[in-house]
Amino acid sequence: MSPTSPREPVNPGPAVGELAPVAVPAADAGVAHAAGPQALRGSVLVGGGYAVTIALSLIAAPLLIRHLGIAGFGRYTTVVAIVAVAGGMTDAGLVNIALREWSTRSGADRQRLMRSLLGIRLELSVAGVAAGALFALVAGYDNTLVLGTVIAGVGMMLQTVANVLTVSLQGELRFGWVTIVDIARQAVSVALIVVLVIAGAGLLPFLAVTIPAGLVTLIFTGVLVRGDMPLWPALRGAQWWPLVRDMLPYSAAIALNALYFRVTIIVMSLIATAQQTGYFATSFKVIEVLIGVPGLAIGAAFPILARAATDDRDRFAYACERIIELAQLIGGAVVLAVVLSAPFVIDVLAGAKGAPATPVLQIQALALLATFLAVATSYPLLALRRHVALLIANSIALVMNIALTLVLVPLDQARGAAVAAVVAETCVCGAQLVLLLRLRVGRPRLTSLPLVVVAGLAGATPLLISGLHPLIRMVIGLAIYAAILVAVGRTPPELRHLFERRGQH
Repeated sequence: MSPTSPREPVNPGPAVGELAPVAVPAADAGVAHAAGPQALRGSVLVGGGYAVTIALSLIAAPLLIRHLGIAGFGRYTTVVAIVAVAGGMTDAGLVNIALREWSTRSGADRQRLMRSLLGIRLELSVAGVAAGALFALVAGYDNTLVLGTVIAGVGMMLQTVANVLTVSLQGELRFGWVTIVDIARQAVSVALIVVLVIAGAGLLPFLAVTIPAGLVTLIFTGVLVRGDMPLWPALRGAQWWPLVRDMLPYSAAIALNALYFRVTIIVMSLIATAQQTGYFATSFKVIEVLIGVPGLAIGAAFPILARAATDDRDRFAYACERIIELAQLIGGAVVLAVVLSAPFVIDVLAGAKGAPATPVLQIQALALLATFLAVATSYPLLALRRHVALLIANSIALVMNIALTLVLVPLDQARGAAVAAVVAETCVCGAQLVLLLRLRVGRPRLTSLPLVVVAGLAGATPLLISGLHPLIRMVIGLAIYAAILVAVGRTPPELRHLFERRGQH
């Protein structure tokens, strides 16, 4: 569907204040037929862009950690975690909701809804900044951390509003521009961090980096989507209740998801030493980068899932099965890579002083397989509008994580916190899979999981060879892992098709 000439749906659709299913235009059938390969190429493109942002972060993160010190970086990460939680709790799942509605609406109806969602995002962001600052005050943090929370919160607000604007780019599968926007934001952040390190700046200027980076993202995105996406929000709170009421379960699920994975850092800042909090923060810095990978890879297919869920359940069921299968195979490889390369990664980030963070990272890496599966099961549930199911899964994880963090941190400090994070992520994955199975959508099973475990253990054998550089261990381990998958015929067909298409060109 061309963004400049939107087609009208078969039915007029619901009013702006409703989020009931909308019929997909029949004229989109041809687009839908070609959307699968386009989404796959989009996943590769966005994934490549994400790799570039990771490379840029590898420039900034070591400088930041070494400049602030382990304890200082723990303080920095505490503020970032508070802002992330505040942003998640006020996000209301609006980006995914907006993407789903963009994919199933058109014309003036779509424009009105996007304006309302943009207005909700803006006002909730302001509330999130205020809530984060209030928490910092109540928790007894010093003035630097309280002010830093406000400053970083403003940057978060700019970025989240820009994220809503990117919905039109994602909905039209224009992943190249999405990638460029992300790289531009990261490049600005890295450049400013380098300048501040050279200038010998303190903590607050580093937290303020989010503001110019957010401004660049907001302006750049606004230029790209003008004419397609409304840039002026509808600030009419009284008319939002029908929208918010329908989104409440999903909004709460997203809020809990943002909370449970970062609550460990916040709890540690209250009950553990600054040094132990710093070790966990250093490890979490790596995990925080990697947990975005499954969302980027699988999120590219979400517009297709949203449409298929309304008019092609067979296609939807097949897509769910393939996504969960890929999540198992790729997630296992990512876990193995992090476990084997952890000593090198921590050394690059923090030097010899950060060595105690290595086992913390190796433990936390186990959560990544569950993260891949959690993302793979959450998008189908969202496409089916099973908001309550997502809320239940994330509620279970939050309760488990808080309880385990309070018990395990006093016993084993940062490593105990890592165990709590792994168990919480596993709970989300397991709960969502059970809920998806109960809907009888295809056959989303974990049939590849035993193979992933066996191949992962085989790939970890280089750890037994002393004297090998961690990167060499990683290469050997991944080669063993891949060889086992090929030997048993579990190479993902999507990857084969992708390379075949590239070969034809």
